[in-house]
Amino acid sequence: MTRSILRGIVADLTEASVPKFAAGCRWGGTTEAPVVLFPEGAIRVEGTGRIILELCDGHFSLAEIVQKLEAQFMLAPKGRIRAEVQVFLEQLHAKRIIDY
Repeated sequence: MTRSILRGIVADLTEASVPKFAAGCRWGGTTEAPVVLFPEGAIRVEGTGRIILELCDGHFSLAEIVQKLEAQFMLAPKGRIRAEVQVFLEQLHAKRIIDY
């Protein structure tokens, strides 16, 4: 299991974790060109990254997000979606954009 250390708090991303935007982070831009605004700047999100972040609304667990993506991308190799979602969310957690 991987660990992220943020402000002295160790947070593990588990199947039961419920990712959401961190305090001060929110959607911005336009419907056609959405961006995630955070205190240090903004990032443009497209494709699968956008789908993942739209599911990070504080209601779905990591397991549920992966399940929804697996239903949408049925041809992806088994386990690949979960691994990629985990890396993506951990990177955003390290940048203080996502909490879980």
